[in-house]
Amino acid sequence: MATTDWKSNLRARGYRLTPQRQLVLEAVDTLEHATPDDILTEVRRTASGVNISTVYRTLDLLEELGLISHAHLGHGSPTYHVAARHHHLHLVCRDCTDVLEADQAIAETFTRQLRESFGFDTDLKHFAIFGRCAKCTDGGEAGEEPTAAP
Repeated sequence: MATTDWKSNLRARGYRLTPQRQLVLEAVDTLEHATPDDILTEVRRTASGVNISTVYRTLDLLEELGLISHAHLGHGSPTYHVAARHHHLHLVCRDCTDVLEADQAIAETFTRQLRESFGFDTDLKHFAIFGRCAKCTDGGEAGEEPTAAP
């Protein structure tokens, strides 16, 4: 179970896996791309006394420790996901707001060109590409999911 890894990881850095931290980690893991408000709603299913400031403080600490990561998938709050999963690009449909994940290898040529042309080393884990998914594009079949990785 991932919780054991979280506990070991926190202990190795001098922190405990408190009930609040565990609930926030479990919510992030369960919800995948979740805003702090989504995480609070999930946490409150088990612990009704947890407030939004506790969620924010916990998210900040867990991200600082490298256990979770965030991305901005629009103009609203950032969304959080477990950092141990592979790094990926976020493909956000402007119509239905679905979020697809694409392996970073798909952007390899682009990132190499940025490095060669500008000396710019990219950090794609916070990167989102907006467009229309196959379901929302004319000609896309309902329920059909595109292949995101080569």
